[in-house]
Formats: sequence, structure tokens, C-alpha cells
Amino acid sequence: MDEKSSRNQKPVDGTSKNEQLEQYRVKNTGKPMTTNASLKVSNDEETLKAGVRGPALQEDFHYFEKMTHFVRERIPERVVHARGYGAHGEFECYQSMEAFTKAGFLQESGQKTPLFVRFSTVQGGKGSMDTARDLRCLGVKFYTEEGNYDLTTIAMPVLINQDPMKFPDVIHAYKSEPRTDIPTASGAHDNFWDYVANNPEALHMALWVMSDRGILRSYRMMESWSINTYLFVNEEGTATFVRFVWKPVLGVHSLLQDEAMKIGGIDPDFHRRDLIEAIENGAYPEYELGVQLIAQEDEFNFDFDILDPAKFWPEELIPVQLIGKMTLNRNVDNEFAEVEQVAFNPANVVPGIGFSNDPVLQGRLFAYQSAQYHRLGGANFQDLPINRPICPFHNNQRQGFMRYRIDVDQVNYHKNSLADNTPYTTPPEEGGYAHYPAKVEGRVIRGRSKSFDDFFSQPRIFWNSLSPVEKQHMIGGLSYQIGSVKSESVRQQNVDLLVHVDKAMANVVADNLGVQRPSGEQVPVSTSSPALSQANTPRYAYTQKVGVLIGDGFDDNEVTTVLQVLQDNGVFMEMVSENLGAVTGANGTELQVDKTFITTSPYLVDSLYVVGGRSGNQMNFNANVAEFVHVAYKHYKPMGIASTGESYIQASQENNLEGVVFNRNNPDFAEDFVSAIAEQRFWDRT
Repeated sequence: MDEKSSRNQKPVDGTSKNEQLEQYRVKNTGKPMTTNASLKVSNDEETLKAGVRGPALQEDFHYFEKMTHFVRERIPERVVHARGYGAHGEFECYQSMEAFTKAGFLQESGQKTPLFVRFSTVQGGKGSMDTARDLRCLGVKFYTEEGNYDLTTIAMPVLINQDPMKFPDVIHAYKSEPRTDIPTASGAHDNFWDYVANNPEALHMALWVMSDRGILRSYRMMESWSINTYLFVNEEGTATFVRFVWKPVLGVHSLLQDEAMKIGGIDPDFHRRDLIEAIENGAYPEYELGVQLIAQEDEFNFDFDILDPAKFWPEELIPVQLIGKMTLNRNVDNEFAEVEQVAFNPANVVPGIGFSNDPVLQGRLFAYQSAQYHRLGGANFQDLPINRPICPFHNNQRQGFMRYRIDVDQVNYHKNSLADNTPYTTPPEEGGYAHYPAKVEGRVIRGRSKSFDDFFSQPRIFWNSLSPVEKQHMIGGLSYQIGSVKSESVRQQNVDLLVHVDKAMANVVADNLGVQRPSGEQVPVSTSSPALSQANTPRYAYTQKVGVLIGDGFDDNEVTTVLQVLQDNGVFMEMVSENLGAVTGANGTELQVDKTFITTSPYLVDSLYVVGGRSGNQMNFNANVAEFVHVAYKHYKPMGIASTGESYIQASQENNLEGVVFNRNNPDFAEDFVSAIAEQRFWDRT
């Protein structure tokens, strides 16, 4: 029979991904309890016994089913990326990219594609804290009409290894020390920094982790890069090198190291809670997809190897072209079924997207599939609802663990005559996937290109690009992490490595670590890339969380007016007081309290609106407000001070009240406070 095109096939019965998932969503509320075979259960409290004090009976099939399921509830945890969370959303294409790629979901302006994302950290286990200083990752599964496309990115533009053979080594070194399984979710130990000191390719990414990028404020404010170099291939068969980057619409923002540590103890679910609440409140997280493109003939026109995953592509040399936007608009229904069982694989591509000779990318194309087989029990994991494509799929695979798809054909091989040689293959010109016919030559060798060997120029560019505040934060991160290393030799080796990036920085770190100042010299690179500094990121008051510290007797008109302006600007607010219930204004206005001083913390909000007021325990109330103000002030957070809250903070020789906005005699207080909230930090504060 003639080969037929499967390109741009519509979903089965024209269903969307949401409609497809609907058949798997089950509400148990109001339903009778049954076994998994649908037998109604009359008792779910006691086991079956021979008399009330007698031995248990083997015929208790309900207990056997319930307990055997329970002891098998956990599946193997991801070796990396174990801690994570996800959401559903959609991608909208801004403009046709047909000049570069024939990928169907990038052909038309306004075209929308459903997707699922999973954010994650790397080092810690599934039960670790969200705010650890760590590398963060973002996996996006596009449910396109040509099949699933998985785009995996990380929150830094460089990787820690240049060859996949080194990945097990670096993860072994980065994970907790094997004798004690300590520390959890931290690279602050001898093994990791010994690895960095003896594998200088790792230094670049280690510096990114030590920067503000390693302690993000929110998944909603996370920039992430593909790291690896892919190919766009158009209908004419012309290939273009491409790297992808997600740019958050809210800008890129971070916690301070002290905040990240404190929040990890106060609310280890800080980032996932933040994501859930934003989506629930209709403040849907948005990220623009950018591409950096390099023509094949320009492959060798840069002073770095474009296939080296430990090097970034400077935006000033290779501009980012924004081609679409991702919006996360629905929370998951079940964390295990969706977030834990979603399976990403960079080998999941669609026609028009191919692979370069990037060595780490080549290694990932094998490793991910193998990992999913192990975690999810076998080859049928792609039948799980969260992994299942929206378009039909047909092949000759029939068996394996947990096969629940029922294929009714007699024939399960290719080629055949009994089924008219179906399922049939599709030629590339009609939508079948074809690997780009890149020319390959060379001898079989275990080796690495010498063009990968410059380990210090780009870290130097990164350092040059940071603001003075960001540089101080990196020095703090390095001093804390390497300062936790017990081996003086390892501490010294790392300082001797850091000097190639910046001598002054290495000297400060050396002094902090109690080792000798290094004798080497920094590389002679003076260029910078402003796009790498968070000082140049967008800033908005929208979705920033304000803690409103309030008691009884507040000025009704003043406070309600300010709260309305905050709400109009999309600011999230939490009313914080001594007790739950309501607080009452001088003229009888009642405001409901969301949190008490016991159930929240100044570390969990981005700014404060200090109203003050009366309380049943005035001394305790005043002490709590004073503590919130002290913590917020020393972490450079903006504050708005109501006319009834002025006693809690006043100017002195020790402070300049930078970023503190007072209501008294200020008719524009609400607007000025919103502007301060948008600024987020006031680094000139004393």
C-alpha cells in the first residue's frame, strides 16, 4: 500500500490533552469503598480473625490488597532531580519559524500547544527543602500534534561536565558523602569541592551555583537554558544550530543566603507552595521562549566551541529571539500520578528538531530512557496518562510490565502482508522523522576536543558581568560552602583555582577560609555580558507578597485605601496579627487575619506593611512586629509604614531608612509603596 502521512495528525477523536486526561480523573468523594476489583467493602477498620482475640486469617483478601499496595507505594526516586513540582499549561507561538524548522508547533503565529512542566533541584532527595543552594531544572513536555517534544533546561547557561562519562562522577561527588549520607541538599562538603578543584571544567557552573542564581526566589522567576546545542531543520533540509532559553516575564529574582537557609526550616515546600498559590490566584506564571541561532557555516567563528556545554552563548554576540510564551494555568490533580510519574527524555523530538555533536547531549539521549525504564517499571511508561501523546501512536510493541493498552491486531511485525504492511512507515517528506544527514568523519577515539580546554575565560566574563552586590553574594556563597570543607588542602586547591577568575575575589575567599592567598593570576579577559546580571532583570510589584502587620484600632480609611491599591496592582497580601479571626478598625471596619506571628515568618514575605494597633497582649504584639521589622530591614526588603505604625521604625545614625515609605503627610503613599515593592531590594540601605 502507499505510505501515508502522519504529520500534523489530530488527537484521537479530536480531544485535547485536558479532555484526554479527564477519563483518568476519578473523584472518590461520596462513593462507596470498593476493592480494586470493584467489590464493595463492608469493613475497613479491622482484619479478619478467628474470634475477636484470635489469630488473623489468610483469606482476608481486602487486608492483603490494602497492605501489599501500601508497601509498594514508593517507586525508585530519581537519582538527580528527585525534589520537584509541576503544573499544566500551554505554549503560544509568537511567529512562524518555518524558515529555520519544520516543527509543526512552531509554524503559525498564535498556534497553541498544551504542555506539562516539572521544576526540580538536583542534589537533595525527594524530601529535601526547596530553597537549598542548588542547580534547578525545568522539563517541559509539549503535547504536539506530531508527538511529544521534551525540552529539558537548567537555571544556568552552563553545565558542570563536558563529557557524559563524567556525569556519574560529578553527581557522586555532589551528593551527600557516602559514609554518613550527610549533608542533605548541599554541596558544602569535602567531596564536591575536591571534585571541583581537580576537574576545572566544573568551576564555571560551580560559580553559577554560588551566585544568586543558586537560591531563587520562586520557580516563577527562574530563567533556564537548554545548555546543549540542538539543530533546527527546515523543509529544505537546511540545519541551524540552536540553543533555547526560557525567560520569566516577572524577571529573575533570588533569596539571600540567610533567607534561603531560614525558609528551608520554616517552610521546606516554599517554592511548590508559591507555584500552587500563584496559579490558584489566577496569577499564571509566564515564560517567553527564546532561541539563539548559529548558521552551520559560522560554527567556528567564535572564541569558544559552540558544542561545549560548559560554555554559554553570549547574548551580545548571538542575540536571543523570542518566539513564543509558556503560560502555566492549572495545578496538578495528583502529585504522584503527574509530577512523580512524568518522564522526560531529550530524545523525544519532532520533525524539524535534531541533535548536534554536543557530547553531553549525545550521552543524554541514552541515559534518560534507561532511567525511566528503571523508575517506572518497564517499557510501557509512555502509556501513563501524563506521558501519553495527544496524537495516536502505532507500532509493533505489545508486551512488557503493566501493559494495559489492548492491541487487537493479529500481526506484530514489519514487514508483513497479512495486515497490508501496517503499521506503515512515513517518508520524511510526508512527516516521518529523519535524522539530519550530518557529515561525520574521524577515527574511533576516547578523547575530548582541545577547543573545550579554556576553563577560565567564561567564568571571568561571568564575574565581570555581576553587580558589586552580586559579587559580594558570590563571595559569601563560596566562603560558606568551601568553608564547610574539613580538608585544608581542598580549601587551598579551590582558592588556587579561583585566582584564575579574579585575584581580588580569591584573596578575600582565602582569608575567609584561613588558607594562603593564591600566587597565580587571573586570566586577561575584560569583557562582560550584561544579560547575565540580575541587576538588569525586570521588576514588578505584581505577585510580590506583602505581610500586613495589624491589630485593632487601625485607621479604617487609610488602611483600606492602601490595601485596595495593592490589590489593584496584583500584590499578594497576608494579614498577620496576634490571633486568628478579625481585627477591627477605629471606625468598625473588620479585616480577616490570615496568619498569626506563630504561623508565619518575616522570611516568608517580600515586604511589610506595618500598620500596628492594639492587641490583647500588647507587649507580645509589639515585640513580634519589631522582630518582623528588624528581619525585613536587615534583608533590604521594602516596607510601608502606616500612620499608626511609625513607632516601630525610626531613623538613626545606624540606618538611613532606604526603601522605607511613610504614610504621614504623603498623599501618594500607596503608589510610592507599590514602587518600592517592585524594586524588591534596597542595597544602599544602612
